[in-house]
This record gives sequence, structure tokens and C-alpha cells, in this order.
Amino acid sequence: MKLDAEFVTSVFSLEGCPRWNRAEVALAGRSNVGKSSLLNALTGIKGLARTSKTPGRTQSINLFAVGESLALADLPGYGYAKMPEAIAQRIASSMSEYLRQRENLAALVMLVDSRRGPGPDELALAEIIRDRGLTLIVVATKCDKLERSERSRAVAAFAPLAIEPILCSVTDGEGIDELRKRILKLAR
Repeated sequence: MKLDAEFVTSVFSLEGCPRWNRAEVALAGRSNVGKSSLLNALTGIKGLARTSKTPGRTQSINLFAVGESLALADLPGYGYAKMPEAIAQRIASSMSEYLRQRENLAALVMLVDSRRGPGPDELALAEIIRDRGLTLIVVATKCDKLERSERSRAVAAFAPLAIEPILCSVTDGEGIDELRKRILKLAR
């Protein structure tokens, strides 16, 4: 099962967002954590969201329509310093505005590298979503890079979020179906 998705638009502010009745599920995480790759894996459409090995490539909010009632929002990554300060501030401002004020936002899929675990940025992001009463789904990406013996320790590192992560890998497909089902439930 794949998500029937198509690219709609890229926006740099809340005013640019489409006026529609779709529930939006945003994908957020550090630069290079795999947001665009995960979006492609969820939809089964290679190249739907542009991916890059260079951190910080996604600088706008990219919106994708999924079926009749859902949309995915691929958000810019955070925590990458090799860009002009003015651009970094604009990106941070537009993301904050979107996460705090977008009425269509129903859930946040927060991606965290499974080898790293959540830090202060992820805890702050989770608090914003919880304060709004929205659904928070936590995904531990790149789990294929963990040894079997490292998995339980990696999952334990997510305890401060009080949500067990879905272990995901776009390389071998682990966790993709589970995440897809959780997202599709939000469309109903």
C-alpha cells in the first residue's frame, strides 16, 4: 500500500499556504535526518520530494496532496549552521509560525536519527505540538545503521519524549508500513 500523493506548492510563510480542508501532517527534524527520503518511501514515488546529501537543501515548506482529505508538509531541517544567518532565521521563523499557527496541522512526524536520539530541539518541538493538542508521532530514522545489540539502547534514549519511536529505515523499508497506517488514520 502506498500513499497516492502529488506535489502542490512550496511556501515560505503561513500566508502562502493553500486554503483547503485537508488535514496536514508535517515531517520535521534536523537537517539530513531523512525527511524527504521518508516522504518518498511513504508514497512509493521516487523523486517526489527532492533529496540531497547536502544538509539544508529544503528551505521552504513543501506541501503534497494525499488523496482527497490529507496533505503532507515536508519542513526545512533545523540545526544546520552552514548557511547565511538571515536565511537560517527566515527558515526558523516560517517553521515556527507554521507549527504554532497553521489550523490545518493535525500531526507532526518528528524524525530523529536513531543513532543520536532526541536533544533539546526535539524536546522543544514536542512541547509545541503537545501544547496545541496535536498528534505527535516520533520516528527513529536510519535504524538499519544500528547493530541488533544497539537497538534497545537507542529506543531507551527516546524516553524524555514519553513516546516510543517507530524504528524506520528507507533503505530496507522497516517501519514504513506502520508509519503510513498511523498517518492515514489522521485523514479519517
